[in-house]
Amino acid sequence: MSMFNSFNISASGMTAERYRMDIMAENLANAHTTRTEDGTPYRRKVVTFEERPQKAEAFSSFLGSARDRIKGQGVRVGKVMEDEWTQMTMVYDPSHPDADENGYVTYPNVNIITEMTNLIDASRAYEANSTAFNASKSIAMKGLEMGQ
Repeated sequence: MSMFNSFNISASGMTAERYRMDIMAENLANAHTTRTEDGTPYRRKVVTFEERPQKAEAFSSFLGSARDRIKGQGVRVGKVMEDEWTQMTMVYDPSHPDADENGYVTYPNVNIITEMTNLIDASRAYEANSTAFNASKSIAMKGLEMGQ
């Protein structure tokens, strides 16, 4: 594992968590959006992560030891999907312009408490990746100082 792999792994984690926070901010901003461009209420979006694939540089890279085959290469955003498993919120408000014939308005399936909890989780994960990046940088700097 080269010295720069640890930088790349931490940076990929920070990038993925920042994107996750952006999607959660979008969810929070649309928590009361009852009509989108297609006429339906906003649906909460969820980010999934996956392992970043190892770049195949040469055939010899496939013949590495077992340890080299399991080393991590970081994380990336796998996909952003709409939350289809959580129920939309139905609120009785016959005066609302988006109310149905029974007077109920369909609000997004965004739960503010869940989004804020997930936002704290993503923030802590970003912070952990930042700490790991700074530790790697400190180790690299100490190595350079020893070489002087």
